Order: sequence, then C-alpha cells, then structure tokens
Amino acid sequence: MSDLKRTPFYAQHVALGAKMVPFAGYEMPVQYPTGITAEHNAVRQACGLFDVSHMGEFKITGPQALEFVNHVTSNNVAALALGQVHYSGILNERGTFEDDCLVYRGPDHIMMVVNASNKDKDFAHISKQLSKFDCTLEDISDRIALLALQGPKAQAILQPLTDVKLDDIKYYHFAEGKVAGCGPMVVSRTGYTGEDGFELYHDVKDADKVWAALMATGQVTPTGLGCRDSLRLEMGMALYGNDIDDTVTPWEANLGWLVKMKKGDFTGRAALEAQKAAGIPKRLVGFEIAEKSFPRHGYPVFVNGQPSGTVCSGTASPSCGVAIGTCYVPFAHAKVGNTLEVEIRGKRLEAKIVEMPFFKNASHK
Repeated sequence: MSDLKRTPFYAQHVALGAKMVPFAGYEMPVQYPTGITAEHNAVRQACGLFDVSHMGEFKITGPQALEFVNHVTSNNVAALALGQVHYSGILNERGTFEDDCLVYRGPDHIMMVVNASNKDKDFAHISKQLSKFDCTLEDISDRIALLALQGPKAQAILQPLTDVKLDDIKYYHFAEGKVAGCGPMVVSRTGYTGEDGFELYHDVKDADKVWAALMATGQVTPTGLGCRDSLRLEMGMALYGNDIDDTVTPWEANLGWLVKMKKGDFTGRAALEAQKAAGIPKRLVGFEIAEKSFPRHGYPVFVNGQPSGTVCSGTASPSCGVAIGTCYVPFAHAKVGNTLEVEIRGKRLEAKIVEMPFFKNASHK
C-alpha cells in the first residue's frame, strides 16, 4: 500500500484497529473491530463518524464563478441561496456522467465536492471550459480534512463543541464557524446516509483536534467505508462506478431532477434533449429479493428471461432485513411491482422492483 495516499486521520484509524483497504488511491478504513453491521446500526440509531477526507474539493472564485459552475454542472446553481448546497451532475457532451458532485454557494466563492477517484479527471474536464468565463478554478483537496458526523444524535453531540447554532442550519445548507476551538470551518447539514448529520470541512492542521474532541464525547462510533455503502444504498443514493458512470445519462439513472433544462446552455444539454426525444432506453430501478441472499455488484440480471446487465449495487440490508439492490432494466419494464431475476451462485432468484429509498425512516431533516 506504499504508493497510496493517507488522510490526516490515518493514525487514528490504525490505533482503533481498523481494517485498512485501498480505495480511490487512499488507504481507508473499511471497518473497525465492531464490524460493519454494528457500525451501520450505530449510525441509524445514534451517531457514527466517517473520515471522508479523500473526497475532492474545488474552489471557484471570480465575477463569473456562478456562470462557470452552472455551465459545467446540470443543476441550476443560480437557484441556490447563499449558504445552500445541492446535488448535481458533471456531464460530458454525450450527456453521460463524468461524476456526481455537491455544489456549495458561499458569499465569495463556490465549492464543488467531487469523488476521490474522479478528482483529477473532473478537474481536467471542467478546466476545458474555463477560458470562456472570468473566474479561477483551484483544487484545494489536499488542504481540507473532512469528517461526516451522521445519525439522529449528531446535533446533540456536536452543538456543545461549536459556536454555530445548528438549529439554524436546514438540510442541505451550511454555515461557517468553529468546532472544538478550530476554524472557521464549513459546517454542512449534509451526508450520504439519510440520517441527520453534519459534514465538517476543516484545515488539515486541525484534524487531530477535531477528531479527538468528537471521540472524547464518548457518544460517537467510528465508522468505515463498509457501512457507508450499506447506509447510502438503503437510501437509494447513487454511487459513481456502480450505479452511474460515463455510459449512462441522468434520465436513465433516475436522476432527471438533477437536470434543469430551462437554465440555459450547459455541457451535455444537447445530448440529453436528443435522448429524451428519441426515447429513453433503460432505467435504474431498486429491487428486493424475498429469499435470503446477498446480491453483489456484477451479478447477472435477467428480465423476461433475457440478460439485462448486472447488479449495480447490492447488499443484505441491515435496516430493512431483506436483500436489496439496483440494476438497469428496459425502460418499459421499470415499473414498481414488476419482477426480474438475479443470478446468485448459478441460481436465479426472483426480485421485485420497489420504490426507493428502501429505508423509509431516516432522520434527516
């Protein structure tokens, strides 16, 4: 693992006995000794702490920062209030996903948060549009440590440690303030779990202090990539490389709400218009399997006996108590209640298309 990067929290993970694995060019904790299911349940019932410092952050400043980000992403940045965040797509000219991202609108700059594995590719991709706009694009990823405090008890745990009035931050909004005496930092009511919680974007030099203060509460469970995946899947949240990639459009990925065609021109718009006019060939759906099973990424899927790609994401859901997953099916078949088959170890099991999210009782506000 010597050529892999380490986040500012690497020593803490090792000290806690985490199982470290290569992920997006980093050594990351997949789980701690308590195990993935225990960590998953801690987030759903109380509070977990994720190191997500591997994510990429781009800072955009200048008179046309908003116009630039609006052009290279699919959602409408102009509709964001100051201190608001939204989920968006970074598309190519084919209308397919280069990545998905979060866009933060601050008073003097815009921040894009992208997937670690796509960071360099994304930066190169959007940089091609820079010359048309009066703004500056900067990759600030290596200067930022990022912790996600997630779970129904997150606010009660964080409030005594911060000067930010957390009640005033609505879901998908953020404020700046101090945490554990460090900062100012971005305190964002966002996450990838469906639960209430906060993401703390802070200077790498403050990483040890912020981690120590949160852990010293005695109310926080350290959590790894394993339960991050099961939590996000229960919420029907897409994972780049599994559910979306550069072969699918937002229409196909059931993410049409990320596309604001009325905002004007943006990268991929013409291709999306053409696909909508021609007819959308397939759609991402969620499925459940009643029989005890574990549908893993890459397992074959069949619709009416015919091959229909593979499982995109799948798990035995700790919160729902059944096997769940996502896959692409022909557009006409993508109706709740319709069935398909997933081949697991040579046996085809019947699965039923269900509404997402799979888990309906998450605590996010």
